[in-house]
Amino acid sequence: MKNKFLQATFILMIGGLVTKLLGFAIRIIYTRMVGSDAINLYSLVMPTYSLLLTIATLSLPVVISKLISEHKTKSLKILSSATIITLSLNLVVIFIIYFSKDFIASFLLHDERTSTLLMAMALTFPFVSISSILKGYFYGKQKMAPHTISNIIEQIVRIILIFLVIPTLVNKGIVYSVMGLILISIVSEVASILTFLVFLPKKFKITKEDLKPDLKTTKEILSISIPTVSGRLVGNIGFFFEPIILTNILLFAGYSMDFILNEYGAYNAYTISLLSMPSFFIAAISSSLLPEISRFFYHKNYVMVKRRLKQAIILSFLVGGVFSGFIYLFREPLLLTLYNTTKGCEYIEILAPFFVLFYLEGPLQSVLQAIGKAKTTMFITMVAVIVKLSTMAILSMCHIGMYSLVIAEIIDIFIIVILCIRAIRKELY
Repeated sequence: MKNKFLQATFILMIGGLVTKLLGFAIRIIYTRMVGSDAINLYSLVMPTYSLLLTIATLSLPVVISKLISEHKTKSLKILSSATIITLSLNLVVIFIIYFSKDFIASFLLHDERTSTLLMAMALTFPFVSISSILKGYFYGKQKMAPHTISNIIEQIVRIILIFLVIPTLVNKGIVYSVMGLILISIVSEVASILTFLVFLPKKFKITKEDLKPDLKTTKEILSISIPTVSGRLVGNIGFFFEPIILTNILLFAGYSMDFILNEYGAYNAYTISLLSMPSFFIAAISSSLLPEISRFFYHKNYVMVKRRLKQAIILSFLVGGVFSGFIYLFREPLLLTLYNTTKGCEYIEILAPFFVLFYLEGPLQSVLQAIGKAKTTMFITMVAVIVKLSTMAILSMCHIGMYSLVIAEIIDIFIIVILCIRAIRKELY
């Protein structure tokens, strides 16, 4: 069992490293093609996209991974029921976006250009959802190679299309260049889905009977996905309101819209992007950990649950410490090399030491979800979001610019880690 866990983690780490490098290449190429104004516009609309995507996908990779790791014989029923649920939900969300995009763009984001971008983002949901379902299936089976290969192929397709499509769209304007990047993801997700299908077992055949939703399996999926997605939804609602609250209060405090767009764009596109660079390591640990903990907890093997938890925390802390230190020491050269700018450097100097704890969030939350405490995760996220937004709002009135968000981010990290550790100790120790 130990070898399987470490092997799965290692495969995901290697794949994550390659995918991350390709992702950085994409960001560098795209940033230099479209310029900072397009990046700022993209950063402005991303919190809304993340919120809506969370609703549309119902956190299915986590749910399917957990269910399949516990019930090996129900894989086909789980997949078919999950597909019916998520595609139905996708249609509802797309319609909602179609009728509300102008309102969100004008009154919440204060930029009418984002209306078109929101609709473009909505069209990606069905493709992302199907890819997520297949990803969850292979996670549950602890077969990480398909996920790794599909991610690499997806990024390669994206790079090729950026070179082919974006230069033409840049000449048509900022909105077209951002919309092009969003719609390119549809083609790359299709490439990912086709890769997953190739890796499905040969005996894996879907009949007409399988297309009928199984009521028991559907209830089981929803009983886990609703609390799980509620936690992520709360986090994404916070992310959604973050630029809205920040923009309105900073405007009221006397800052210009240009300053807010430039600084918030730099914070998200450069600072957070660079600091979260090791996230593929943490995602690998969390993804391998969840089905392992689920299975051991399901069979009441608490000794192995504690052992895996300890291994995950030590590994995450070591990875986080090394990367945070490296990014802190070489923040300016890294920003110049990757993004051809030093914007956001001052925020990295403050955030980097605390991001060591940030890398513990994923594994700790995975453990809580694996032992059936998704509601606890939701509560912890809710507390953190409320404190973060409140702190940011109060500090924004103190004329310290984007540092109000930086300080609020640090407080958010401490709250999540401390409350997660307390919840896990209560259940397992």
